Parts: sequence; C-alpha cells; structure tokens
Amino acid sequence: MENQISTLHPERLWHYFLGICQIPRPSKKEDHIAQWLLDFAKGQGLEALRDETGNVLIRKPAMPGYENRKMVILQAHMDMVCEKNSDTPHDFDHDPIQPRMEGNWIKATGTTLGADDGIGIAAALAILEAKDIPHGPLEALFTVDEETGLTGAFGLKPDLLKGRILLNLDSEDEGQIFIGCAGGRDSVGTIPSETIPVPANMIAYKASVSGLKGGHSGDDINKGLGNAVKLMNRFLWNAASTFHARVSTMDAGNLRNAIAREGSAVITIASGKAKKIEKFAARFEADIRDEFKATEPGLKFSLEKCELPATVLRPSLQKRILNALYACPHGVIAMSQEIPNFVETSTNLASVKMKDGAIMITTSQRSSVESAKKDVSDMVASVLALAGAKVEQSAGYPGGKPDPSSKILQATVESYRRLFNQEPLVLAIHAGLECGLVGAIYPGMDMVSFGPTIKGAHSPDERLDIDSTVKFWDLTLDVLKNVPVEG
Repeated sequence: MENQISTLHPERLWHYFLGICQIPRPSKKEDHIAQWLLDFAKGQGLEALRDETGNVLIRKPAMPGYENRKMVILQAHMDMVCEKNSDTPHDFDHDPIQPRMEGNWIKATGTTLGADDGIGIAAALAILEAKDIPHGPLEALFTVDEETGLTGAFGLKPDLLKGRILLNLDSEDEGQIFIGCAGGRDSVGTIPSETIPVPANMIAYKASVSGLKGGHSGDDINKGLGNAVKLMNRFLWNAASTFHARVSTMDAGNLRNAIAREGSAVITIASGKAKKIEKFAARFEADIRDEFKATEPGLKFSLEKCELPATVLRPSLQKRILNALYACPHGVIAMSQEIPNFVETSTNLASVKMKDGAIMITTSQRSSVESAKKDVSDMVASVLALAGAKVEQSAGYPGGKPDPSSKILQATVESYRRLFNQEPLVLAIHAGLECGLVGAIYPGMDMVSFGPTIKGAHSPDERLDIDSTVKFWDLTLDVLKNVPVEG
C-alpha cells in the first residue's frame, strides 16, 4: 500500500511524507526528525541550523530570475499528536506510522496519521529539493512541540528569521485561507486521592465508553461530538445517586488538545442491586446513543462484572469529584459577534486520571478574544476549586489578529482564483496557530495559513484528502512564483 501512495502526484511530496511517517516524532521528542531534516539539508547543500529550543531552519537561495523577490518563510511543525485505539499495540516512541490508501484518503492503521503537520513538512522539503520550481529566497522553519505547548514558536529569537512573509502550512481545510487564530490556555486541577476499604457484600463492575470520534479540541469543538469524560461521569453520578455506587478508579480522555474518545471506571455496588444497575446501564446506553445518533454513530457503552478492588474513593471526595466533572463546562462558550459561524470561545474537558495518589483533571480553553480566554479559564478554575482542587493555569499563548489588508493574503487569494476559478474563503480559525506567536515576536510579519483537507485530526480517524493535497501543492507553488519584488 505504501508503494501505491508513492505513485501519487506530486511524487516528491508523497516521497517525503512517507519518509516522515517512518520517524517517531511525539511532542517533545523531535530529535530524530530534527536530525533527519538537518541531514536532508546537508545532502542538498543548503544552509541549516538548529536553534537552542530545537527548531530547525533551512535556507535556500532564490532560483535564477527571482533574486529580487521578497524572502518567504515556509513554516510547519515537526511533532504530531500521538493517539491510538485502545486495541492497537503501537509504540509512538519507536514504531513507524503505517499509512494506507482508502479511496481518496490517506489513513493510518489504528493511530493518528500525523498529516498534521507531516504534510506541511513534506511540501517544504519537496520545494527545497526542487531545481525547477520558481521562487525567491526561502527559509523553511520547522518548529518543535507545537501540539502540547507551542514551545518551538515561544522560543524563537527575534534575530533568527530574515524573511517577513510567512506561509504557515498547517491548516486543515482546503479552499480556506486563514488570517487569524485563537489563543489558548490550560487549566489543570489536582486533588489528593483519599480511599477507604471496599465495604462488605459488594460486587464490582467496569463501565466503559468507546467508539467516539474524538477530534481537535478547537477545530471540532462545535460539531456536537461526544466527550468520554462527560459521558462516563454522567453514568457515575447517576449510579452513585440512585444505587449508592462507589467509584474505585476512573480513567477517561488523554491529550489536552483532543476531545476525549474513550473512558472507563471501576465501581462497586451492593450485590443485591446488580440487576437494577445492569438494567439502568442498558437504558443509559440507549439514551446516549439516541442523543448522539447523528454525530457519534459508533458510540458504545458497556457495564461488565470485574474483580473486586481493594479500595474505593472516600464518599465525600467522590461526591466532590463527580459534581465538579458534571458542572465543569465543555464545548462552545461564545460565537463571534463579528465573523459569522465562527467560534470565539470554547473549553475542552480533556481528561481525568487517577494515579500516584492524586486525581488530575485536565482542561484547555481557547478564544480569539484575550479577555474572554481569561474569563472562561477562570470559570473552569472556579469549578475545580469548589471541588478542593489545586488549580494550575498555563501562561497560554496569544491569538493572531486578522489583517484583511495583508499583501500575501491578496497574492494567495489571486493565486487561488487563477488556479481553480473560484473564490477561497478567508477566515480566522478556532485553533492555535504558531502565527499568533510569530506575529508577537516579529511585528509586521505578513502571514497566511493554508493546507489540504485533514479530517479527524488528533484522533485515530485522522485522514488526509488526496485531491486537496494536490491543490494545496499547486497553490503553494503559485504563491511562491508570484511573491512581490523587494522595494
């Protein structure tokens, strides 16, 4: 199947994408891909460096006849979100991604594909290698840790980049050109775990939520998707209220920037209530499947008997945790008053983990309005604090304010019209793009973001549209060919 992908057009872009899939590149573990990029530059005879943060920068001179064009920065990030299905034995630190074709899509096998942003890296490398693509002087910036902290963009020094036009190759909807993005912040609550021995005459069950789509906590937050943390807690709250169920463990969700896809919990209940809770669980599954039938057709809920645990949460703590998770907001908080159908502010209840003597609740907030980002972060923090959590909030990252008068935006729109005989959509995106940080470090940087169509990013359902990738490639080349001259 890999050979089939390698025959696709443009051949060199797919060649590099397949190469990138062979290199493990979790966030904060980009050394292998960084060295691979440096080796590429050396093999091409191009100037390259790795800065103290870990970012890689490669420079290429202008092609003959294009020496007077303004320098352009091609920008993508090295890391990928590492999510897999629970039954997939994949080690993201060592195993390669296994891409395959399915119709007009490229998918992985049981894991995230890493087209976010492996396809952006691949496009940049194919351009850097080419001897027949017209362009002025280029810089290619490959950043680290975009997915979990924007660390690479935060660590950029003001004197690193020479160019003042940046093409961010990290968007996921072909036909859309992005000129603004949301800022983000994490709010994490930690509560010491308090347990007691399991009371006498109890039996145990394992409750599980699975089959959810998950997805990007910014781009997909308005799609009505189910959240495994919310659904699992909803069952536990009702089981505790109605049947006096006791929670031993709960583990739901994973990454802060992904909508929770799977979750499980172990509970105990008086043996005489077994049939009643089993009947309730069957009705609960029917109810939530009906609620989410349009957006989550694969949703499953199960309740199965399991080995009796040694301890359960202290009742007062259990009550605080379940109430906090029920009350904690998740989803769209506000729509933009200026841009139609654009999410302004949202929050993602990302995960709850019980381990090492503590209960950790992880959330992330986004907004294109800085004051609204703080407000929703404080809203979540107050709920967690009411449960007795110690709340820590990250410094966050800024959004990017749209600039409709951007010169590179005008050039990109004109290229799109010329190539495809239709108007692109010019939008802001409810996700964190490195453009926001780059703009803060390099005032006046002229930036746009575009890319091919990627669906299900940040989940094992991630898939890359082949036809849109060709359009993404053609647009990138045409924009480079028509960059304004200096002066």
